[in-house]
Amino acid sequence: MKGNKQCFGVIIGTRAYFNSELARDVKKQLLKVLEEQGYEYVILPEEATPTGSSSIETVEDGVKCAELFRQHRDEIDGIIVSLPNFGYEVGIINAISRADLNVPVLVQACDDENDKVDLDSRRDAFCGKISVCNNLYQYGIPFTDTTLHTYSIYSQTLVDDINRFAAVCRVVNTLRHCRLGQIGTRPLGFNTCRASEKLLQRSGITVVPADLSELLFAAEKIADDDPALIQKMQDIRSYAKVPEAYEEKLKVQAKFGVAVENWVKVNQVDALALQCWDSLEQNYGCAPCITMAMLGDMGIPCACETDLAGAVSMLALRLASGNAPALADWNNNFAEDRNKCVCTHCGNFPKSFVGNGDVKLGPLGVLGRTLGKIRTFGAVYAKVSEGDFTFFRISTDDPRGCIKAYLGEGQITNEPYGMDGCIAVTKVDNLQKLMKYICKNGFEHHVALVRSNVAGIVQEAIETYLGWELYVHE
Repeated sequence: MKGNKQCFGVIIGTRAYFNSELARDVKKQLLKVLEEQGYEYVILPEEATPTGSSSIETVEDGVKCAELFRQHRDEIDGIIVSLPNFGYEVGIINAISRADLNVPVLVQACDDENDKVDLDSRRDAFCGKISVCNNLYQYGIPFTDTTLHTYSIYSQTLVDDINRFAAVCRVVNTLRHCRLGQIGTRPLGFNTCRASEKLLQRSGITVVPADLSELLFAAEKIADDDPALIQKMQDIRSYAKVPEAYEEKLKVQAKFGVAVENWVKVNQVDALALQCWDSLEQNYGCAPCITMAMLGDMGIPCACETDLAGAVSMLALRLASGNAPALADWNNNFAEDRNKCVCTHCGNFPKSFVGNGDVKLGPLGVLGRTLGKIRTFGAVYAKVSEGDFTFFRISTDDPRGCIKAYLGEGQITNEPYGMDGCIAVTKVDNLQKLMKYICKNGFEHHVALVRSNVAGIVQEAIETYLGWELYVHE
């Protein structure tokens, strides 16, 4: 059984007049790498093929493999094709096309050793890979290529390519079937957070809505002695420093957190967009930021201002990296360096995104001035530590009937900045070019960020499999 591990259908290609021992060696090493990296696999048993190495050559081999893959349809996240030699594309393409799993496909081929090109030792996989890829193209089956056209099956490059492919599979397979929670309506003053549920649904993204009043009612029903509430209060104190002046508000905050987490669990959502401006503060008396930050560290990315497209952007980065993303505004310029920008939000960054563990709670800055500090308590205050980051944003373009996106990488610096909330001082090459693209193409002011370099993974998922329009910033 698959459990929570990713699982790959494995195809070892061969041709009869090549040495079958090469195929056996490649199969053994490939399966060893998959096991060592924590993946599961489905492969034909050795006795199912004439070579006795699980290798697929004929149409009959392909049919057997397709039937096996169909039996494990709910387990297989992607297909890995490995070519120990030239391979025979007819068997391979029949296996993939007849299985009809609609999952990502990786095509890997092995190096020849130029002092071993006699009939017992040669591979010709360099050429055979072109033939397999040609067939995939003819059949309209999208696939992922490896870093190098060929390399040794014992190379670290294989490990890196498999882990990268696994991340691509996570992004593609989850986004194609994900559930996006929406708690509350879009705030009146944020037309920029509009999104089309119908365009999202065309890509398999289902929006699961709830009125904010439902969550407030659920929070108010929680008893003061509820064990879940007591535990949540302890969790918040462990997560961030709570100023003594706001201790009385901690219970209110924790009740909202328990209610939201219960709703997320019951509705099985993968990411969340939550109304935070300013009904919650007016009608309940706290900000949702700490709840959102903690959910982010639990693996449920949360976008504020009911930004559905922002939540999808965060989820993609989470799946690509395995790390908690943040949602921020492209917010403040640096006149002395036009490639720098302060990315900030009121206080929703997950603690792991901050990176240095120095997190405290306080009132919202802007809303605190108009609604009062007590009613707006719950914002995370933190200065993000330096390091690499990836930025990503999707947008539903209703007039053109498509989902569009931009993507790139940059650095977070250690420079101080005198503003409350969550602060990340960022540097992106050619930032002015990026800002022109964002403005000219109608993108929102929000952007999703994650603390790792995963632009290549997201690009592969979108361009090869999801089919969204994508601008990659360089």
